[in-house]
Amino acid sequence: MKSRHFKSTLICVAVLGALSVAPVMAQTATPPDTSVSTGSASHESTRLSTAFTGFAGSDANAQALVSGLRDGSEITLDDVITNADGTTTTTSTTFTPATGQMGYGNVKIALSLAEATLAKDGITDPTATEVEAALNGGTLMLADGTSIDMKGVLAQRADGAGWGQIAQAEGFKLGEVMRSPNAVGSAAADGHAHAHVEKVELAKAHGADRPTRPERVAKVDRPDRPSRPERPERPERPDHAGRPGG
Repeated sequence: MKSRHFKSTLICVAVLGALSVAPVMAQTATPPDTSVSTGSASHESTRLSTAFTGFAGSDANAQALVSGLRDGSEITLDDVITNADGTTTTTSTTFTPATGQMGYGNVKIALSLAEATLAKDGITDPTATEVEAALNGGTLMLADGTSIDMKGVLAQRADGAGWGQIAQAEGFKLGEVMRSPNAVGSAAADGHAHAHVEKVELAKAHGADRPTRPERVAKVDRPDRPSRPERPERPERPDHAGRPGG
């Protein structure tokens, strides 16, 4: 009897010990490994940022553009201006993309089209406000009083246009833009040197009033073709004479 009681006691102690260890094991369990997907996204973000550093003006601006377009979040770009006395002044431009979240492939297309659109007008070293105008739309006011209306590649995308349609509206072929957006834009500029941009009037938000398109000229009515003369009626055929004996 004592032997059985001793064995039962040992079993109870073992069970209680296992239950007390279980929560600790659960707390120290290794979380799922997400390093592969995170690492891949980080690599793609770095690759795009590096590719558009020249367009954005700095590494920080390029990273802000890529991450902001990817997440559909607010983007802040900095312009560093060197003054006559050698000091520098930094101004910041903040805007929110007209579109929501986008994949990295769409981010690349959007930035390529924006770069080509500006290069078309001779702007190959854009300011932050010019980048915003190329993406969200706006009017660039030149020092000589003329202006350039930017439709905004993201604004057009938000209105439902496909990337190919947007490229065509800007006078490009999408495949050529993706190969070299700056070269395509410069070729479209046809050697025109862009004047200094004095002021940038940006669209306040997506859906703001945009300049209306000029009405289409009504087609000129073609003169009526002269009616063909009526054909003369054929003379009636004489009745056949009856056969003899009829």
